[in-house]
Amino acid sequence: MSFPVGIVAAILFVTNLVAFAAQGWDKRLARTGAGSRTPERTLLLLGLPFAALGMLLGMNVFRHKTKKRSFQAKAALVVFANLLMGCLIGWLAMQGTIRLELALY
Repeated sequence: MSFPVGIVAAILFVTNLVAFAAQGWDKRLARTGAGSRTPERTLLLLGLPFAALGMLLGMNVFRHKTKKRSFQAKAALVVFANLLMGCLIGWLAMQGTIRLELALY
C-alpha cells in the first residue's frame, strides 16, 4: 500500500484548516450568541485525523476554550492520539507494510 506525499499533505492541510476554522466559528457564536454552538465533542473529533495542530492553533489564536480545564485535558488526549497514530504510521513504514512516496500527484 502506498500513499503519495503530495496528496497526504493536501489532506492534512484541509483537515487542519477545518479544525482551526471550527474553533474560530464557535468562538464567534459564543461572543454574539447567534446560532447554535458547535458541541465540544465535535471540536475535539475534528482534531483527530492528524489535525491537532489546527485545533490547538485555533484555540490559541481565537482564545477559545483556553480557560476550560476539562476541554484542555481532552484536547491533550487528542494530541496524544495524533502522536500515537504518527508513530504507528512511521513504524509501519519502517517495517515495509506501507510505503510513502515522494510523488507530488
